[in-house]
Amino acid sequence: MTSKGLTLKIAERLEEPGNILRLRLARPDGAPLPKFEAGAHLDLRLNDGKVDLWRQYSLCSDPADTGFYEIGVLLDPKTRGGSAAVHKLALPGVTFEVDGPRNHFPLAETAQKTVLFGGGIGITPMLAMARRLHALGRDFVLHYCTRSHAVTAFCQIIAHAPWKDKVVFHFDDQAVEQKLDLTRDLPAPAADTHLYVCGPQGFMDWVISGAEAAGHASANIHREYFSADVDTTGQSFEVEARRSGITVTIGPADTIAKALARAGVKVEVKCEEGVCGTCVTDVLEGTPDHRDKFLTDDEREEGTMICACCSRSCSSKLVLDI
Repeated sequence: MTSKGLTLKIAERLEEPGNILRLRLARPDGAPLPKFEAGAHLDLRLNDGKVDLWRQYSLCSDPADTGFYEIGVLLDPKTRGGSAAVHKLALPGVTFEVDGPRNHFPLAETAQKTVLFGGGIGITPMLAMARRLHALGRDFVLHYCTRSHAVTAFCQIIAHAPWKDKVVFHFDDQAVEQKLDLTRDLPAPAADTHLYVCGPQGFMDWVISGAEAAGHASANIHREYFSADVDTTGQSFEVEARRSGITVTIGPADTIAKALARAGVKVEVKCEEGVCGTCVTDVLEGTPDHRDKFLTDDEREEGTMICACCSRSCSSKLVLDI
């Protein structure tokens, strides 16, 4: 279920280890919130006059609870303004514009075995998934990887969870045998075994490539990137916005979304890194040069969609249905 245009207040602000804020959001009048499915996220508008951004944060609360939403926000040292704004603005009682919940990371609830891999702040959607899988009585394990116990957030939540015995902690500063070992910790590939991966890009790429090398089908390896190092530069090309009757040139350091916006054709953009899917636009002609982390391999091969915030063109011209 998706709901747009919510106004939610910060009902609780908790400091977790590792520069992570755990925020509980609720309606100002206390009314129930729209239901969400495990893996969903919220789009939060961050506006204090100096910044005006939309950023996406995975829900870590119990999908069965409609009284509040809970998210975790890391103060990222490489922040482009979003995480710093949340840590500054998200004070008890303050209200935010919220879109969602939206879900691009859905849980296969009928899987016979599920293995969750959360790296750092990537644990947040895994908590909601663990809660849901436990409620369904499914077989699962959650591997939680951080630099050390001292910077591991949500320990108290896990310690009091009825599924705490399903969680395996891996700390980088501990003995080698305690660290995540894909040859040991990946399950055997099977049609009804599903893997979920979320965390820093390097961690995710390592787990995903290891799982593929071990024989897991790409369709059974589910992933959600919070951010990505994306190269948006390249050779110039043309983009025709067919329904708008506008054609623009995308320069070597420009993006499709920005060039179209200057010409009066608005493409909604939120993450600007090709991870949230907000800017996905249909391609009518031409060959996209995909730079995003959102589309699946099958969707990329079809070539009928493009993330306009970061991707480019392999052909001299793209025609978009906009």
